[in-house]
Amino acid sequence: MSCPICTKPTDPSYRPFCSRRCADLDLAKWLTGSYAIPSEDPEDADEALDAMREAVDAQKERPH
Repeated sequence: MSCPICTKPTDPSYRPFCSRRCADLDLAKWLTGSYAIPSEDPEDADEALDAMREAVDAQKERPH
């Protein structure tokens, strides 16, 4: 297995990374949001709540 950051062979002490440096670089990517999954959810909590209410209301209106 190779390091996902630099592709060098892994070190058992830092697996799956080759070094503390690569492990820290990976952690930094997580903490800064570089690995975030894109979302289509509204940014605003009120918008999200309104969207959820609309979806529930639309489901209630459908004939069964």
